[in-house]
Amino acid sequence: MQALPKSRLLRFVEQAFHLARRTVARYSSKFSKQRYTLHQHIVLLCLKVRKNTTYRTLLDELIEMPRIRSAIDLEELPTPSTLCKAFNRLDMAVWRVLLNLSVTLLPTNGVVGIDASGFDRSHASKHYTKRTKLTIQQLKVTLLVDTRANAIIDLHVTTTRKHDSQIAPSLIKRNTGEVAILLGDKGYDDQKIRALARDEGVRPLIKHRKFSSLHKAWNARLDADIYGQRSQSETVNSNLKRKYGNFVRSRYWWKQFREITMKCLVHNLDSAL
Repeated sequence: MQALPKSRLLRFVEQAFHLARRTVARYSSKFSKQRYTLHQHIVLLCLKVRKNTTYRTLLDELIEMPRIRSAIDLEELPTPSTLCKAFNRLDMAVWRVLLNLSVTLLPTNGVVGIDASGFDRSHASKHYTKRTKLTIQQLKVTLLVDTRANAIIDLHVTTTRKHDSQIAPSLIKRNTGEVAILLGDKGYDDQKIRALARDEGVRPLIKHRKFSSLHKAWNARLDADIYGQRSQSETVNSNLKRKYGNFVRSRYWWKQFREITMKCLVHNLDSAL
């Protein structure tokens, strides 16, 4: 019988497993029971985000996925609480390293767009929240997206309503080596951002708010072909919400930040396929 080709899901798991082995040790401690490896935990957590499901549903589906289990050397399935504890144990720094490594799998060109979007912090019924007059807060997520491969280079997550111009500087400073041209809308119209970008060797292409005819003239001089690629940032934001959910399931803010980072990692791994 002819061997079946590898599915997209299997290739995703193999790629995630490869990155996990490059990032963390096999076990979290020398006192570990060594029943499951950190590499397996990372892959299963990424798989949960990719399928946009719960721990219990994921583990139930894995029963019928022998090739997936074999790819990560998983001989027996963990319990939902085991995966939940693994998610708590893996620091944000680990997910950031994984995200940085995932960018190397994609062909980037240094033309990067910056854009923000909101993710619901609860997936309660909209009808219920409206009738009970509850206010459901959102996470503000700002992404740096390379326009060639739609790779998410970096992100900033906050529970506050911090203005875009206050968020951009930290992202620019952290990613000067990956950004050659920065594309932004009028929300990032700030002379401090432009000055910082130029000091870091980054060319800012940011539209001016039209307070005078001079601002209109400056906007008309923007390179339309390059600036038009800024819409890729909005496309990536839309893809994240459509494929992996426009909400976070976690209840604590520090878990929510990790969950958003995992969505970005999974997006890059999917794009690399």
